[in-house]
Amino acid sequence: MNKRGVRKKLIGIVIRIGMEKTAVVLVNRLKRHKTYTKLTRQYSRYMVHDPQNRCEVGDKVKIIESRPISKRKRWQLIEILEKGVKKDLDSGIDQILEQIP
Repeated sequence: MNKRGVRKKLIGIVIRIGMEKTAVVLVNRLKRHKTYTKLTRQYSRYMVHDPQNRCEVGDKVKIIESRPISKRKRWQLIEILEKGVKKDLDSGIDQILEQIP
């Protein structure tokens, strides 16, 4: 059970930075199937508030849950864990997904 006042923290990879002070972060989770017990990957995309525009595509970042900043932004950037290789935006999400363990 989640306690009141405790904010979630997640680690993910920046996949898009098309907007001002906003980045889209892809978070990977492993989930076990109830019947077959096979591990499957689940991906979630989060709109993250980045006030200094520090993120680049491919960066590994830590984000934290926050109050609503806009219609879809409910997460804030805490820190950049490691800088990613600068890639062309047309390279697609498949190449970024290959980095995820």
